Amino acid sequence: MMLRELLGDGPGVAVTGLAFDNREVAPGTLFFCVPGFTRDGHDFAPDAVARGAAALVVERPLGLGVPELVVDDVRAAMARAAARFYGDPTAALTVIGVTGTNGKTTTAYLTRALLEASGRRCGLLGTVKSVVGGRESKTARTTPEAIDLQRTFRAMLDAGDTACAMEISSHALELRRADAIHVAAAIFTNLNQDHLDFHPTMEDYFQAKRRLFASELTGARIANADDAYGRRLIDEFEDVVTFAIDREAAYRAVDVRFDGTGSDFRALTPDGEFEARVPLPGRFNVLNALGAWAAVRAVGAPVSPSSLRDAGVAPGRFEPVDAGQPFSVVVDYAHKPDALEQVLRAARELCSGRLIVVFGAGGDRDRGKRPVMGEIAARLADVALITSDNPRSEAPEAIIDEIAAGVAPDAHAVVERDADRRASIFRAAAMAAAGDVVVIAGKGHEQGQEFAGGRVEPFDDKAVAREAIEAAARSRA
Repeated sequence: MMLRELLGDGPGVAVTGLAFDNREVAPGTLFFCVPGFTRDGHDFAPDAVARGAAALVVERPLGLGVPELVVDDVRAAMARAAARFYGDPTAALTVIGVTGTNGKTTTAYLTRALLEASGRRCGLLGTVKSVVGGRESKTARTTPEAIDLQRTFRAMLDAGDTACAMEISSHALELRRADAIHVAAAIFTNLNQDHLDFHPTMEDYFQAKRRLFASELTGARIANADDAYGRRLIDEFEDVVTFAIDREAAYRAVDVRFDGTGSDFRALTPDGEFEARVPLPGRFNVLNALGAWAAVRAVGAPVSPSSLRDAGVAPGRFEPVDAGQPFSVVVDYAHKPDALEQVLRAARELCSGRLIVVFGAGGDRDRGKRPVMGEIAARLADVALITSDNPRSEAPEAIIDEIAAGVAPDAHAVVERDADRRASIFRAAAMAAAGDVVVIAGKGHEQGQEFAGGRVEPFDDKAVAREAIEAAARSRA
């Protein structure tokens, strides 16, 4: 393909591949000099040229002896070029994109389940994994860079997928990774405090999310009317399809009931009223189900309440751990204030005894949410065990200090602290009795714990919880 075909400008240079990582350059590659947060792709352009780059896309002239196309935004140009290079695959692939602070993974899983139940073969891109042509792979980030995204969409089509359910992060929207994607239906779940280490303010965070609705390539727009930011989108854009529990909406759940394995509700939809069940407890999961339902109908696929009932559960999202114990243990990815609050409220609905929570906060991330999480846990739980999450380069005890600073002097919960996450989970299992619910929050599906210097130690909350339950049973025998 010629450079002018990819970007509508520049010389007639033959391009055989695209790259933003100089280590992936081969002869004939078009190299994008992407400015990063710690390193600048322009600095790696000489190596890319030495490896055979046919041309460069730059934001400033480099004069390295190969054709250069100077653009205002390399990332935006890369998204456009990648879509054209791979044949604009999302023009043929029905993409349902999910954005918001919480619920993206579960909503994407439910969307895929409903589409597959309707007979449409559906790929998946998200935090936990990708599924292309029925084959699963682990993912490095929620939304990959544009070149990787468009390559994956092409692979989906070539493997027989006709649709894709994908999470679209605020980082991806702000950094233009999601540009050039034809999104048949966009779902907005909610917005609350997170990623303020990346976005300067909540308004900046919202504006990043808003990009998905504002894109001229977005078809149906679907938003949570129970969320204040969702209502902003509903007010600003025409013909937004709404879903809610507490407000009037096109898709609404009433008579919502929970048990340990799911949520029952009556769904009021444009197609009629249905008794429905989602295999996940919690109001937030009912909202996730409604968003998925609305999106699937928006792209013309039928929805059966039975297909929602049979949908699989996303790993680490209010996932039960059952080793025969007389109390409940739930593992959840909640690592943000609102997510923690929603999970604890959902767990309280299932609890006839005490609610025990094990949680922490990630290092090198938004510090402002730490005391907020401490306040929430101490207010909503009966026992709050503060521990490490992924401390990364920070001292675990310092993170715990900041979480504990949010605990009110007259807090409801008994609060304990131990930087050893494994010991905290064992402590929770040892104190739990019949009727109690133990929530292990923060890591969900993750299989490792991140420490300074990039060191990752194997750690699986579910596996450790199972060991802790078995140890507690032996001690009581």
